[in-house]
Amino acid sequence: MTSSLDTPLGTPRANRWSALVVLSSAVLMTILDGSIVTVAMPAIQRDLGFSPAGLSWTVNAYLIAFGGLLLLAGRIGDLVGRKTMFLAGNAVFTAASLLAGAAATPGMLIAARFLQGAGSAMASAVVLGILVTLFTDPRERAKAIGVFSFTGAAGASIGQVLGGVLTDALSWHWIFLINLPIGVATVLLAVRVLPTDRGAGWSAGADVLGAALVTSGLMLGIYTVVKIEQHGPAAAHTLGLGALSVALLAAFAVRQARARTPLMPLRILRSRTVAGANLVQVLTLAAMFAFQIIVALYLQKVLGYGALATGLAMLPAAVAIGGVSLFASARLTARFGERAVLLAGLALLAGAMVKLVSVPVDADYVADLLPVMLLIAGGGLVLPALAALGMSDAKPDDAGLVSGLYNTTQQVGMAVGVAVLSTVAAARTERDLAAGLPEPVALTAGYQVAFTLAAALLAAAFVVTLTVLRKSPRPTA
Repeated sequence: MTSSLDTPLGTPRANRWSALVVLSSAVLMTILDGSIVTVAMPAIQRDLGFSPAGLSWTVNAYLIAFGGLLLLAGRIGDLVGRKTMFLAGNAVFTAASLLAGAAATPGMLIAARFLQGAGSAMASAVVLGILVTLFTDPRERAKAIGVFSFTGAAGASIGQVLGGVLTDALSWHWIFLINLPIGVATVLLAVRVLPTDRGAGWSAGADVLGAALVTSGLMLGIYTVVKIEQHGPAAAHTLGLGALSVALLAAFAVRQARARTPLMPLRILRSRTVAGANLVQVLTLAAMFAFQIIVALYLQKVLGYGALATGLAMLPAAVAIGGVSLFASARLTARFGERAVLLAGLALLAGAMVKLVSVPVDADYVADLLPVMLLIAGGGLVLPALAALGMSDAKPDDAGLVSGLYNTTQQVGMAVGVAVLSTVAAARTERDLAAGLPEPVALTAGYQVAFTLAAALLAAAFVVTLTVLRKSPRPTA
């Protein structure tokens, strides 16, 4: 007798590791695209004639579509089938990458980036939902999530290096065209190895009004956050749009409490583990994504590194995260549980931020920065533990939604971190420049304030883990 989850190549047990490769490849492509664009932005501006304000939309258009559609895409995946949503998302992303690579005007590139974000949301929202239904054994699930987290770290590091190489050797067009072979291969393999799930059907939760409220609220919220640096946190633009975003999300919550077939059943948020893991993720990624951006700025603007040298300088951090997530996280989780592993990882990350608080203007890479890159290995403990905790209470019928929620809070944390930490760093730098300090000194002082705030965010994440997340039992040997 064959299961409804059997794939063309055999049983789920025989194919789940092949499916993990396909899922990880899709994540690699998404993260690669996110980090590779930042390196090529000066070349894009020169070639297409972007204004400084317009250039930011090559990133913002992607972030708004991606973060705004994740929750909706995750729920639709539960309704129509997560495999169907994954395939559609990868097809949209690949086609949009071709459009971005062929872009000849700023408007065409921004539209393509929005479509890339939508495709990424469709695929990424259901990835963890597929993963947790494939790997039900706690030990194997821990290994799979470790591989998944390793892929994310690899994509970030490869993107920074590859972006510089492709832009210098060929042109910025190739940072998008490189997605085509990966995308086509991912779709072809996914058709064969991913388990087919029928979905619950539209009648189980086709809440059109709820979908409109949450999507518009999230998109508007992310737009508001990414524009904080331009307008300021106390500006009417920020406060007004922020209030409207909160109102839309509050209306969505009220709608979900009353709807017969809610888009997001509120019972999901009653789980201390799921709610706590998502809160810890917002705090942690607000600190860590900002670390990635601000350290890169420090290397280039203060120490004078080029784009390629910056990518290579940050490579040890990505290697450390990837190595720990791939080779150590599953074993430590099996012995001590997710909560203990998460606490240890947060402590290492906080140590890295504390060391950066006193980073000098004339830092020596080996003495001052390499230890930080190695302490960032704590991310290899934090990311798999958070993914496991965030998906721990997901049921088969709502795994896509819980996965979409987890990815949404991930994007919110990243956006908030970049906006807030960049703003406080810029404010301190402007004050010191006005006082007559040299630019490298003023920049370093601003970055040190940002690192201090990042350390405080990680400390808050540590406290939430201690007080909200319950102690996880050790898996039976």
